Amino acid sequence: MANPTAAAILWPEKFLPGSTDNYVSNEVVVADLDFDDVWPYLADCSHWEAYYDNIGQITPPPTGTFFTPEAVGSHFNFATFGFPPLEIILEELVPPTATTPGRMAWRAWLPGATGDDHIEVYHAWIVENAPWSSPSKKVVRVLTQESQIGVPAKNLATTVPSPMLLGHQKWLDGLIAYAKEKKEKK
Repeated sequence: MANPTAAAILWPEKFLPGSTDNYVSNEVVVADLDFDDVWPYLADCSHWEAYYDNIGQITPPPTGTFFTPEAVGSHFNFATFGFPPLEIILEELVPPTATTPGRMAWRAWLPGATGDDHIEVYHAWIVENAPWSSPSKKVVRVLTQESQIGVPAKNLATTVPSPMLLGHQKWLDGLIAYAKEKKEKK
C-alpha cells in the first residue's frame, strides 16, 4: 500500500509519467538513517562517483559541487548510461527539514542531438524521514524518478531488463551504503 503522507515528485507537464517515452521509479525506505545522513551525499555531486559507477565526467555548476537553492537555474554536466556528457539544468532544490521533504530535480538533454539521437529527461529526487520515524527509531525514504522523451528513451523502455530501473536502483543502493559508511565513521 502506498504511503499517502509521502511526498511526491512535482512534474512539469511535458514530463508527466505516462505521457513520455520512458519512465522509471525507484524508492528505498531504510532504518537507522535520517535525511541528515543522506542529503549531503546526494546534494554534493563531488561524492557521486564514489558510490555510483554509472556516472562520470561531472562538471559542477559555477556555484560549486554542493547544490543549494541559489544554484537553481545553474547548468552542469555528466555522462551516464553510455551517453556523452549531458547538458543539465538544476530545476528544483529544497533541502529537507523536519517538516518538509528534500527535493532535487534536473532537466537534461544531449547537446546538439537531433532527430533519432535527441533525448530529454527530467530526473527528480525526494529525501524525507518516514512519518513513523522518531528520534529513537530513524527511518529515511529516498525516491528517485525519471521521465524521458526521444528515440533513445523508447529504446531504453523496451530493453529487458530495464537499464534505467536497474541503474537508478544501483544509485539509490550506493547512496544508502555510502551514507551508512560515513555515519559509522563519525
